[in-house]
Amino acid sequence: MAQHRRLPSEPTVRRRAFLGYLIAAPTIAAGASLIGGSDDAEAAVPTLPQPADIFDLGDLQNLAALPTSGLIAVQVNEDGTASFALHRTEVGQGVTTAVAMMIAEELDLPLDKVHITLADARPELLMNQLTGGSNSVRSIYTPVRTAAAIVRGQLVRTAAARWNLPAGEVSTKDGVLTHASGRRATYGSLATAAASPRTERASAELKPAAEFRILGTPQTRIDAVQIVTGRKTFGMDLRVPDAKPCMVARPPTVNGTVRSVRNADAVRSMPGITDVEVITYGVAVRGDTFGQCIDALRALDVEWGPGTVDGESDATVKAKLKAAQLPFAVPPLGALSVDAEFTFAFASNAPLEPDNAIADVRADRAEIWSTLKVPIDAKQDIARQLGLPQDKVVVHVVTGGGSFGRHLFHNVAAEAAEISQKMGKPVKLSWTRTDDFRQGRTHPMSISRVRATHLLGNVLTYEQRHVSTQTDFSHGLGEMITSTAAELPVGGNLSFAETIFLLSQEVPYNFGVVTQLLNEIPLRFNTGSMRNIYSPNVACARELVVDRLAAKLGKDPVAFRRSFLRDDRLRAVMEKAVQAGEWGKKLPKGKAQGLGLHSEYRGAVAALVEIDCSPETVNREIPDAVTGPRVTKATIVVDAGFAINPRGLEAQMIGGLNDAIALALTSSLHIKDGIPLEGSWDNYFYTRQWNTPPEVEVVVMPPTTGNPSGAGELGVAPCFAAVACAYARATGTMPTSFPINHGTLSFEPYPLQPSTPQSPTNGLDTAF
Repeated sequence: MAQHRRLPSEPTVRRRAFLGYLIAAPTIAAGASLIGGSDDAEAAVPTLPQPADIFDLGDLQNLAALPTSGLIAVQVNEDGTASFALHRTEVGQGVTTAVAMMIAEELDLPLDKVHITLADARPELLMNQLTGGSNSVRSIYTPVRTAAAIVRGQLVRTAAARWNLPAGEVSTKDGVLTHASGRRATYGSLATAAASPRTERASAELKPAAEFRILGTPQTRIDAVQIVTGRKTFGMDLRVPDAKPCMVARPPTVNGTVRSVRNADAVRSMPGITDVEVITYGVAVRGDTFGQCIDALRALDVEWGPGTVDGESDATVKAKLKAAQLPFAVPPLGALSVDAEFTFAFASNAPLEPDNAIADVRADRAEIWSTLKVPIDAKQDIARQLGLPQDKVVVHVVTGGGSFGRHLFHNVAAEAAEISQKMGKPVKLSWTRTDDFRQGRTHPMSISRVRATHLLGNVLTYEQRHVSTQTDFSHGLGEMITSTAAELPVGGNLSFAETIFLLSQEVPYNFGVVTQLLNEIPLRFNTGSMRNIYSPNVACARELVVDRLAAKLGKDPVAFRRSFLRDDRLRAVMEKAVQAGEWGKKLPKGKAQGLGLHSEYRGAVAALVEIDCSPETVNREIPDAVTGPRVTKATIVVDAGFAINPRGLEAQMIGGLNDAIALALTSSLHIKDGIPLEGSWDNYFYTRQWNTPPEVEVVVMPPTTGNPSGAGELGVAPCFAAVACAYARATGTMPTSFPINHGTLSFEPYPLQPSTPQSPTNGLDTAF
């Protein structure tokens, strides 16, 4: 059971005025016009500052969002509630709760009176409607608070004018304006009177942190009751008139195409089937029920054309990666060098909810519903695909049951639009689990090589050469200009990859001359940014080598890190983890502790785990599971700058821990003949109950910067590294291939054709 520990805090935020607008609306509404900055991490000699120390990926996203940060509006309604259409996507990370807390704080309104919806695609926002890079809260923290504060200020002035009193004598609390004389008015009663007849500039002072009542306090998700009672609407739950179930028969290789369908007419005549159409990467069928669609898919007789990676396998991809490795600058120095090479297998970023979308395409317009983290790019691309003007395509953003990077791409929405256009009817498209694993997005296979040199107790150089299959960044920064640039045939995607790598990777130790370089090979797998992008693999390799360096220099891993850390915030979380996690305690043979550190998104995390690699644990029998080592305890200490919702931050850290355990020990994709063999969660061994630690403690450090860091992905890399380091200490052998069980295929793969599992026959069978 996770324990949450909130430490005393004194955030240092200076009071200052922020500009915005009173927006012309029936009831009072306001927007913001600028974004707050974030603190740069310090860098110290002897290692020079690295690019991510000075300007990181989140800073880039903040700047990209800045020009349109004022095009948002917080509105107070006549019933006393506040409304906000969030220009980010909720996929389980709790961003709607965090934003509701910001608005409730600045409005002096109860949290349950703030209603958050998801905004449709808004092209005028340019690069300000992208959900990714742990940047949503970081980039909208000040604009959203500013808009809410302007609304509160206008309500105060309206009440003061009505009561013929100075505005400074009017107080606000829980949605009510009061005066010492006894005068009282609810926000709702003044919502119309306070509305501005025209859009005009306004300013407001944001609350100092010392006055926070909601921000910085643990809060339950605003949608928690809906989730646990099954009333929350996700993409799969949506109902649109006349949009019938639709599914796609897919090829036996990645991105294979259709040459011919030999029995299309016979399939059209099957019970409930209304349409059969060839599309870009398969054959779509539409029917009265999903069960009928599954039966039709399995009956199709299709001649398939080649895919984009036919014949590729784990072995062939690894050979190409090794051939593309960049050289080290420093030659090996024998006993004065530590050299290591680590291989990371392909991994799936499939969320629990299968990909789905609804599309209603007509001759002159189109309407799309889907979980989209880059909705502007989706709208622009789908309009171009359909041959429609952009303003004739409406794209609704739907809450998703997970993402992990999958919904940065709008493949399912574009596919639904293509099918609806060809069939001339609305469709509700759902991918199967097998589609998700075999034709969906994957985290690329990569190899990370490290060489470190040392002399007289000092580390002189640290070089890391990371080579990977191409990570697809065709979504750009969220709109057509950068997404088009990312797809340029010469250097487009690689330029994005290099930029993101450069602005996200850094070595937090004083290791002399430090270089980290990326090279990617353009194999056309369907890849994408899985949670934390490059960092889990890069940090795992780094922290394993740090342990090796400590051993060579005769130091305890903690003492070694203490000597070389150059980041005070990272040092503080490490010291807290060491104390809370009881580093160095005596453990039985086959059990050990491991430590992993990582700083990114202007945050810092230390993870200390205990692992059990004893024979009785590794070889135990568990039905329908791959056994192996078990992480038995984890202590995670996080400095998120300013934790808006410590309870939500705790959940993010626990989620990152379970991702990390999966990446380190159990879950990967096995590529054979151009396609993953995994076809469901049954044989993709994400962290299960049997290997989830029974003891987890998350410690949230006191605020250090006054601004929230990125947090959604922050816990994956240090936890991955900690598990790997613990495994190395428990077994006496440093692992070099991840996950450690990848070399054993522990399941019978589903057939490649038909690619869709059989339709269920009763409530106990599983369709997908």
